[in-house]
Amino acid sequence: MSWPNILMMLAQASTGLVEVWLLAKLGTDVLAGVAVVVPVLMLMQNMSQGAMGGGISAAVARTLGAGNAAMVDSLARHAVALNALIGLIFTVALLSFSQPLFHFLGARDAALQAALDYGHVLFFGLPLMWIMNALASVVRGTGNMLVPGAVICGGALVLIPVSAVLIFGIGPLPPLGVVGGAWGLVAYYAAGTLLLGWYCASGRNAARLASGPLHWGPMRSILTIGGLACLNPVLTNSLIALTAAIVGAHAGTAALAGYATAARLEYLLIPIAFGLGAPLVAMVGANIGAGQHERARRIALTGGAIAFGLGSLLGIVAACWPEAWLRLFGTDAHLLETGAQYLRIVGPFYGFFAMGFSLYFASQGAGQLKWPLLAGAVRLLIFAGLGWALLAWTGSLAGFFATGAIAMTLYGVCVVGSVWRWYPRFAGGGKQPAAAQTPLNPWRTS
Repeated sequence: MSWPNILMMLAQASTGLVEVWLLAKLGTDVLAGVAVVVPVLMLMQNMSQGAMGGGISAAVARTLGAGNAAMVDSLARHAVALNALIGLIFTVALLSFSQPLFHFLGARDAALQAALDYGHVLFFGLPLMWIMNALASVVRGTGNMLVPGAVICGGALVLIPVSAVLIFGIGPLPPLGVVGGAWGLVAYYAAGTLLLGWYCASGRNAARLASGPLHWGPMRSILTIGGLACLNPVLTNSLIALTAAIVGAHAGTAALAGYATAARLEYLLIPIAFGLGAPLVAMVGANIGAGQHERARRIALTGGAIAFGLGSLLGIVAACWPEAWLRLFGTDAHLLETGAQYLRIVGPFYGFFAMGFSLYFASQGAGQLKWPLLAGAVRLLIFAGLGWALLAWTGSLAGFFATGAIAMTLYGVCVVGSVWRWYPRFAGGGKQPAAAQTPLNPWRTS
């Protein structure tokens, strides 16, 4: 169930990186400006897809696992309405406060103007992103990973040439520069919304999208997990935004661009974690709904182990050959020095982040979010808090990055420990309740 999701998320993340590579051709100021918008965009992406999306998928999966098919269609309608409202609220808020936000994140002068030009167009299209990810999450909650993967992956591949044309122009079409890349993303969200909306409304999906009244009960079942889960992407993206601001204030714009470029590789771990995590939400949720608690825990730990291996492989490769990644985006000596230093120190520990993030999704399916969220808060406090204090005291970026590696390791260890403690009455192999002895999970394969 994971491979369509991993392929989809890798295509989506790679497309974003290709767009940044194209925008880097416009100069270091544009690259630095886009660098402060990306954490905000990723926050919206992670909240709509991983947090609220996980809540949607978990609600759909648990409802199907419990055999309550009548509620499933209602969940689809309420999920779309809820995400559309949230996306509109964020559009208004971010358009209103974008300049002080980008200034706080380290953008100045020409970089600030590039951030405003790029960000205003993206923020205009946020409701489309939220609706598209609501529809994809409804489909994934039924156990169908292929359709969202095909739609989003196909759209991502089309986006690459469209962005190039909009940024640089072709024939009679004038170059739009940095805003061209933003308009390409908005068009991508619109196309994905139309395709997934048609699929859910056509009756082909187990959770059908149809018109009807809205009630608090279905929204509450989504918000119980999804609303709380929104704290996780806030913590993750706040960490990257705050640490980027710290590096920029300490070492300047080129170092900010180098750190942001290196840390952006961390965003490639999110596709791996989400690719494994989305089916974990569905499978864990369905098993919880069917009363198979011990099997839900085994599924989660297996997915976490796979994520650890893949994340560690990516991080070790990045630590060994950092400039192979960094030179795709710039050749400034200070940029390369800062980015390479970060990857050599933190890269070998990427597996802990991938493991913790994938198990956060599994925890959504189980309704056990307390410790994963606390682990994210601890990581933020250690890296952005203690790390900043260490940097101010010693002036050493290496020490600051080492603090980040320690924080990443503790995050992964804490989350896997919390999953290991799920339903401790089953830890010793004791007798499971009657519901677990009569499995209802439609996805059972062994």
